[in-house]
Amino acid sequence: MVTFRPVLSEDLPLLADWMARPHWREWWGDPQEELDKIRKKVEGRDTTRPFIFQIDGRDAGYIQVWFVKDQQDPEVAAVYPWISLLPMEAVGVDLSMADGSMLSRGYGTRVLQAFVEKLRREGHRRIIIDPDPANLRAVKAYRKAGFREMEDLLGRTGDSLLMEHWAGT
Repeated sequence: MVTFRPVLSEDLPLLADWMARPHWREWWGDPQEELDKIRKKVEGRDTTRPFIFQIDGRDAGYIQVWFVKDQQDPEVAAVYPWISLLPMEAVGVDLSMADGSMLSRGYGTRVLQAFVEKLRREGHRRIIIDPDPANLRAVKAYRKAGFREMEDLLGRTGDSLLMEHWAGT
């Protein structure tokens, strides 16, 4: 069973440990910078909602939902110019497994499917994910979870592959 709980300040040391692991370092930024971003979210200085996901009652990874309309400012657009190409009503999702031994075993797909269901219940219809196209393991998991490449953006988003999950897929 997959469940989600909001990240609390007390979770930051746990996240710091996870972010220092090789499978995180490969695809996420500097651990301290990433942790500082999550701290801003926990403190309410960013509208992104961070969660710890649990599998069968055990903390198993991190997932967040961000709101496209809140990210379309010059500071974010300087790093991610493609953000202005996304629909304003869309939300984006990012996730990572806590432990590298859980990769390529279907957990990411299960977590993402459960999170999409949660977002749908909250009324979100356009859900985006933006893996690095070189992260083939993630792209495969996201496809299994019902995400598809945004054809009109292929080749226009640098080191991000924009994928969207449509209601009913």
